[in-house]
Amino acid sequence: MSGTRGTIAVVDDEQTIRETVGFALEREGYSVTTFADGLEAWESFERELPELVVLDILMPRMDGLDLCRRLRGVSPAVPIIFLTSKDEEFDRVLGLELGADDYLCKPFSMRELVARVKVLFRRLALASAPPSDDEEILRVGPLELDARRYTASWSGERVPLTVTEFMMLHALARRPGHVKTRQQLMDEGYPHDTFVSDRTIDSHIKRIRKKFSAVDPGFDAIDTVYGLGYRYTEHG
Repeated sequence: MSGTRGTIAVVDDEQTIRETVGFALEREGYSVTTFADGLEAWESFERELPELVVLDILMPRMDGLDLCRRLRGVSPAVPIIFLTSKDEEFDRVLGLELGADDYLCKPFSMRELVARVKVLFRRLALASAPPSDDEEILRVGPLELDARRYTASWSGERVPLTVTEFMMLHALARRPGHVKTRQQLMDEGYPHDTFVSDRTIDSHIKRIRKKFSAVDPGFDAIDTVYGLGYRYTEHG
């Protein structure tokens, strides 16, 4: 890494965002390269891939979804964080389905972005490390959550969760049978003063269920408690 904590590409057509994000990440010791559109970034990535990408969705010449698709075609491991507008829910979900690791809605907390970047670099570094100590692993029935790597599995099969999804599921699973309100899940998934709506929390839970159902069609371990929030049960 040549003395830096990691190489990051910031791809956004808004100059202010490129400069602000770039400055914040460089201050944390990362080496940052910025690009004004997806095509410019892709031409650079064809020569050398960064270690992490912060990516806008709506851009000229090549949008973020197309760039994400191309990136995943050459590297399944490079962490990708989407920056999206609040009204881009469909594109945001599609981005996650294409393989993005997480997303933040504009306007976002720079502290939150830096925290997500650190987690993703940590997860990348630990991917090939020796297994975690048992005390780092939460097991509830067939569910296994590794708090060091931010990884999840169900009956031994890996379930690909984003950082946010992992933190919310971990909050539910560590106290089975107890109801977590949407505000509590918001605090767990977005711990750095970032405001998100109840609808965003519901969307995360929906995607978590969908991912586990893809592994086990009978998955039913997350209950909706109407008017309150969600609860993890061990009957799944």
